Amino acid sequence: MDKRHYHVYVVLLEKKVREFKKVQELNPDGKPDMPCVYVGMTGLDPVERFRNHKAGYKSSGWVEKYGICLLPKLYEHLNPMEWKDAVEMEKKLAEDLRSLGYTVLGGH
Repeated sequence: MDKRHYHVYVVLLEKKVREFKKVQELNPDGKPDMPCVYVGMTGLDPVERFRNHKAGYKSSGWVEKYGICLLPKLYEHLNPMEWKDAVEMEKKLAEDLRSLGYTVLGGH
């Protein structure tokens, strides 16, 4: 099996997630005019992973309840990669988006 089958992905979330104190604490510099997103990594195709989230299978509650759609323009150019690279890229992508003013969840 090809080791480069891991992906990072970004999900657009409903803006109402900003109302949660935990989200505000994680994103003190989140700009109200910028999107709220969830950043993750997976060994699946991101479309399949998003479907699993929405179906409640191995899901982030944020994505299951508030996920709208994938934002492939923010991640497609990065994929695929090996697992160790995906672990690091998930963190880096979350940090990069947060520094641009996105409200970010995930990105462990």
